[in-house]
Amino acid sequence: METNIASSSIFSQKSSRLPDDTVFYAIFPDFSLPDSQSQNPNITFFLQSLHIQILTTISPYTTHYIWQHEPFTLSLSSPSSAIPHLQGKLRFGDNLEDEWFVVFLLFKISLAFPSLSIHVWDIDGEFILIEAAFHLPRWINPDNSVNRVFIRRGFLVNCEDESKASESVQLALRNRLSEYPERARRNMHQVRVRVPLSVAQVLKHEPCLISLAVEGFYDRDIDSMKHAAKMEKFLSKGTAEELVLVSVTMSRAMYAQLVQQTFQAPKCYPMANRSDSNVYIETELGMKIACGFEMMYQQRLQQGLEGKGGTWDAFKESLERSGYFEGILPGSKEYRRLMENAEEYYRKSSLSSRASEIMSAPVRRVDEILTLPHSTDDFKGQQIPPSDDDSWLYSGEDELNSALQERQKEMELYDLKHKKKEKSELEQVAGPSSGSNLEDFDLGNISKTMQAFVHEVSTYEGAEVPESRNLKAVELDVDRFIKDMESVMRRSVHEDAPADAETEEGSSSDMDFVRFPYESEDDSDIAEPSGDKNEGEDIFMRSYSDVLNEELKSSTLKKSFVRANEQPINRNEATSKATEDMDDDFSPVDVDVNLVKSFLDSFTSQQGLPGPASNLLGLMGVHLPQDAAKNK
Repeated sequence: METNIASSSIFSQKSSRLPDDTVFYAIFPDFSLPDSQSQNPNITFFLQSLHIQILTTISPYTTHYIWQHEPFTLSLSSPSSAIPHLQGKLRFGDNLEDEWFVVFLLFKISLAFPSLSIHVWDIDGEFILIEAAFHLPRWINPDNSVNRVFIRRGFLVNCEDESKASESVQLALRNRLSEYPERARRNMHQVRVRVPLSVAQVLKHEPCLISLAVEGFYDRDIDSMKHAAKMEKFLSKGTAEELVLVSVTMSRAMYAQLVQQTFQAPKCYPMANRSDSNVYIETELGMKIACGFEMMYQQRLQQGLEGKGGTWDAFKESLERSGYFEGILPGSKEYRRLMENAEEYYRKSSLSSRASEIMSAPVRRVDEILTLPHSTDDFKGQQIPPSDDDSWLYSGEDELNSALQERQKEMELYDLKHKKKEKSELEQVAGPSSGSNLEDFDLGNISKTMQAFVHEVSTYEGAEVPESRNLKAVELDVDRFIKDMESVMRRSVHEDAPADAETEEGSSSDMDFVRFPYESEDDSDIAEPSGDKNEGEDIFMRSYSDVLNEELKSSTLKKSFVRANEQPINRNEATSKATEDMDDDFSPVDVDVNLVKSFLDSFTSQQGLPGPASNLLGLMGVHLPQDAAKNK
């Protein structure tokens, strides 16, 4: 499935910048996949039928829901799409609840139609994975998860092999969506306002237009405020206009945008007296809504932003462009059948997407409503429910702290779980460490753990270290380094030219225990590489080796290594052993023993304080006990 779906043109997350406040979704039915298209030649008809079924399925959840900017919609993909599918996008703006309500609807759709694969994303990519970040495998990152995760049959699945995500990931998402649709209903806020008659008439017939009014008010600029100062459309009588009391439903985000904005009422607006605080608050909020309507209406009318709407002619033209009637003679029986299906689809889809039609052409709809007979008597004598409690607007800090604490607990559990897992894995490799002092401690664990670290923990990206450490990769210009070293060594060779013979002789002395890639196995002479190309490197390596050995003659470096099969010697006999045969110098070094010895020496020198040895071993799950003998 991955190869086919990922090739679709809708997946353009990397090719262009996505809007910051928009969620995108695509629905792929199994019958539209290339393997199934040959069996279903009329894909458009099946997609139209599926479209109607989906809108009918989710209508109980969306009928009374007020969207922040635009409603949930679906449309058929363009004819150029590699895989025919249904797609849509929704701008949620400042109301993040709209985005997660869309996710809830998509999960409901996947449960109702098991043969669908649904993809949802926004500017953050696979944002639903962010919700389950503490439960994802460590190899998943934003780069390799693009177009990889789909919703199918109510589960999150990998599109490569249709395998389900882990149970912990599914549980995290279920917890996030468990409060819906009740949470969507709680996100609605009902409030009493006093508005001009024309505004009340519009909201009576199209409550969804409140979102455009709030948007017009909240996103106002100098030009749009000029329209609010005149109020030509919604306040024709000026201060003589009678205000009516109505109840308006909006999202909590819209209510906050209205209440938290300071706005001076236009001079022509009939504001209530401040003596009655409740009436004044209702009037002030209604004034902001009325000004929002005015600014939205006039701006769309002036700038030609009015949408064309979904007329039958426009819909029919889109069908012809998509090849719906391709190869069929107009007036034929098959043409009439397809036309009847198209008319039925248009009728049903228009009913289901009525809110979308209104939002795309609000000016025309407002004009239609205001031409209907209406008067203030229509709104008198009605029982207006009290406004909802808005204490949530001022107690957001508690809710935020609660959410942060939940995330903190989740993060702590995640860290604890991985620490236990890493420690368990290291103990399985290194074996259990017993004993409370150094004599009982199994020193072989140190070398085993280090080997496990090198061979198992390391990856192609390098050794894994705690995330809190900010290690930068070492950058080394090898060519520049070689040239600089060669320049230094040449200068040294020229200055010590008379001593060349002695240096050559010293290169095979007992201090010549450092081997280089160019050394032969039989002696310390530099193997002659073929061609003049490597002549400079040959000279450099010889000079470097000679100077290094000369410097090490007077050091005790070779005696600091423990060699294989070396027997422990008595300190009193150390002097008599100083002149042993130099063949011992070439016996192999016991790497494990030297590693453990170096760790123990470093750990002892720390004297119980933090240091490099304890820190490094601690990262690998090894904790050395203190040497009891040293503390006595």
